[in-house]
Amino acid sequence: MVMMKDYAIKFEHVSKIYKLKKKNDGKNKSNEAKRFYALKDISFEIPKGEVVGILGTNGSGKSTLSLILAGISEIDSGTMHINGEQSLVAINTGLNKQLTGLENINVKGALLGLSKRKIQNIIDGVIEFAELGDFLYQPVKKYSSGMKSRLGFSISLYLDPDIIIVDEALSVGDKGFAQKCIKKMNELKDQGKTIIFISHSLPQVRSFCHSAIWIEGGMLKEYGEVNEVCDLYGEYVDYYNSLSSKEKAKIRDKKFEKRIVKNPQIGFWEKVIDRIKG
Repeated sequence: MVMMKDYAIKFEHVSKIYKLKKKNDGKNKSNEAKRFYALKDISFEIPKGEVVGILGTNGSGKSTLSLILAGISEIDSGTMHINGEQSLVAINTGLNKQLTGLENINVKGALLGLSKRKIQNIIDGVIEFAELGDFLYQPVKKYSSGMKSRLGFSISLYLDPDIIIVDEALSVGDKGFAQKCIKKMNELKDQGKTIIFISHSLPQVRSFCHSAIWIEGGMLKEYGEVNEVCDLYGEYVDYYNSLSSKEKAKIRDKKFEKRIVKNPQIGFWEKVIDRIKG
C-alpha cells in the first residue's frame, strides 16, 4: 500500500546562493566575486490545504523563496519536496512581454500540459476575471503593473493548481480588484487548496492565513500560528522603524556579513569565466 503524503511543501536545510557583482573601485584585489546566501539552511513543512503567510523585510529572501517554490529557481543545497502542481502569481513573472494577453493565456496553459479544449474552457473565465477589455489583444509590454498583475492572477487562478503562490500581486492596482482576488482565494481556500501568501500587509496576512513564516536575513526566524508570528514580526518592524538611519545601517551591515558565504568552493571553469568577465 502506497502512503499518501499529507504535506504540500517540505524544505529540509535548503540554501540558495547568489554571486554578487564585484566592485570596480580598485580597492578589491580579489579576482573572485563574493557569494551571498539569499536563503540559508531553511527547513519547514506545510500541510496540504494550509494557507501560509510569508513575512519579512525588504531583501529578506521572500521573492527568492517564491521563485524556488514555483520551480523557477533551483536550490543549491538541501532537499525540497513539492506535492502537487504549483502556480506563481507575481508582477512581471511568467508573462511574455512580447505576446498579447490572450497569447499568454494559451502559452501558459500549453506549458502546463493542458489540452487545447481545456485551455478554451478556461479562457472565458480568465478574460472575465482580468477585466482587461481590448488590452487583452495588446502586447503585455504595453501593460501597467496593475494590468500585468490582473492577467497573471487570473491565469494562475483559473489553471486550477494544487498550490498557489501569491507574491505581492495584490500590492498594485485598484482596491476593487484586490478585494475580488481575496474573495476568489477564499473560495480556493474553502476547496482545500494550499496557498502561499507573500505580503507586507499584516492585516491581510492575519485575516487570510492559518499560519505564517517570518524570514529575516535569508534565515527562518519564526513559523507558527498566524497571529503569534504577526505579533512578533510587527514588534520587530516597529523597533526597526524607531531607530536612527545610522543604527539601521549597522543592522543591515551585520545581516549582510552573516549572509556572505565563507570559503566558497568555486569550480575551475567558473574561475576562468569570472576572470574573463573581470
